[in-house]
Amino acid sequence: MTGEPAGYLFAYFTSAAEADGEQVRFALSTGPSPLNWMVLNGGSPILYSSVGEQGVRDPFVLRAAGLPGERARYYLLATDLCIARRDPATAWEDSVRAGSRSIVIWESNDLVSWTDPRLVEVAPPTAGNAWAPEATFDKATGTYLVYWASTLHSPSNDPARGPYHRTLCANTSDFRTFTPARIWIDRGWSVIDSTVVEADGYFYRFSKDELSADSSSPDAKFITAERSQKLDSTHYSLIATGIGKEEIVHGEGPIVVPGPEPESWFLFVDEFGHRRYTAFTSDSLTSSLWTPASAIMPPGASHGSILPLTAGEYAQLQHLADRNSAPTGRPA
Repeated sequence: MTGEPAGYLFAYFTSAAEADGEQVRFALSTGPSPLNWMVLNGGSPILYSSVGEQGVRDPFVLRAAGLPGERARYYLLATDLCIARRDPATAWEDSVRAGSRSIVIWESNDLVSWTDPRLVEVAPPTAGNAWAPEATFDKATGTYLVYWASTLHSPSNDPARGPYHRTLCANTSDFRTFTPARIWIDRGWSVIDSTVVEADGYFYRFSKDELSADSSSPDAKFITAERSQKLDSTHYSLIATGIGKEEIVHGEGPIVVPGPEPESWFLFVDEFGHRRYTAFTSDSLTSSLWTPASAIMPPGASHGSILPLTAGEYAQLQHLADRNSAPTGRPA
């Protein structure tokens, strides 16, 4: 979209401990600021997964680029993972070592009605999982770059560190067929939850960065910011590490969106295990200083994404809020 946002759509999940927590929920900003939200559908899920593990986390919603032959106007990607259906004693270990290598995808033309979910395998056979998928359209290639975190089980792993999360990527023009996965970020330790925003001729990438194999760095488990003029480059220039460490215990699932005013940006960081999403603001993506902002977030909102909306899109979703629409794809 062009111009300042008229409002925002927030896609998120809540918790494996809650009924239907690992499904997709929506919230709509109460106005042009992304700091106050009203939940849609009474706070119940809008989208249910009936494929793969029949649970999803980390939903990411994006606007289509309008490529030739492209039928959808919006896509929603999510991690194929249901911790609630796994043995609590080994759930996380098992999902990293031998979890789903696929992601779940929905399509829509209006952000209200969505297709049934489909499962698409993106990670290679050597991967243990495929977490937190996101996508950015790349004008240079005319395709979307899709990226996610995977552990890779291969001889290249350092036995002293064990397998760790690398960020992989692939290209697609239709979210049905993908190029073979390749490594996008490999620092010798886990880097997950990357998100990208394009501005001023650069791609700005924000990630949860462990910063050391044993997470001993003082800036570990917070957000690292980088930028590059080439989206799929494996060499981004560092802007800052440890973003948020003065305000939160640790953070993941970063979301970066433009504000309704010129030269304003918002960063949302999921303080997992504590307050969940916390908001920050800055007047520049090149800044290492992000000021805390007071926000009223949807209850329990966990790793998700925020889509800036045009006035027409915002009005359409207001209508959804008014009619309290039934969810899509709920299993029988």
